[in-house]
Amino acid sequence: MFTLYGHWRSLAAMRVRIALALKGLAYTERSVDILGGAQFAPAYAAINPQPAVPALVVDDGPPLFQSMAILEWLEETQPDPPLLPADPRGRARVRGLCLIAAADSHPLLVPRVRARLASQFGADEAAIAEWSRYFMEAALAAAEGHIARDPVPGDWVHGDAPGMADIVLYSLRAGHEQRGGTLEAYPSLARIFARCAADPRFAAAHPRRQPGAPAA
Repeated sequence: MFTLYGHWRSLAAMRVRIALALKGLAYTERSVDILGGAQFAPAYAAINPQPAVPALVVDDGPPLFQSMAILEWLEETQPDPPLLPADPRGRARVRGLCLIAAADSHPLLVPRVRARLASQFGADEAAIAEWSRYFMEAALAAAEGHIARDPVPGDWVHGDAPGMADIVLYSLRAGHEQRGGTLEAYPSLARIFARCAADPRFAAAHPRRQPGAPAA
């Protein structure tokens, strides 16, 4: 029923994997080698005209695209268990935390931006990694500030069950970890991320657990 087009390193595809697992939905994943340029191939353009992953094919309908739109679609069509709080203010808080990572930070880290930094500005791998860490840590600091200032009782970002903010912020942590980032400056997030890492639905979606991921 569900076919996910992703890639082991894609943080956006990671979000969709976690959401599908939390909803208890089986899926098949097809890898699109975004590091090798497979997202630009005509065969994939027929699925997603934007050369990016993820895309989610559901039955015979048009493919869904953009991870946050896919998460919202899953929430609307598969509401149990919920990924968003029941109250409007809580939903706004969770969506805001998601957007810190998915809208403000992640777009600056994707392959097309890294490639442009190298081709137009001559940035080497070390400079690009530092660029990525800078924007990831800005997002983590902002999320930490909100969560520490306005805590919601429970073990997760917003209550007693994992939700959309846990998914999106944990995907940011996965990218930060890939680049050698630590969590000393983010104690609230460190507590939540430890719970995510211990949950098999989150752990199985981690980039390092995907086919094609390097051993180290």
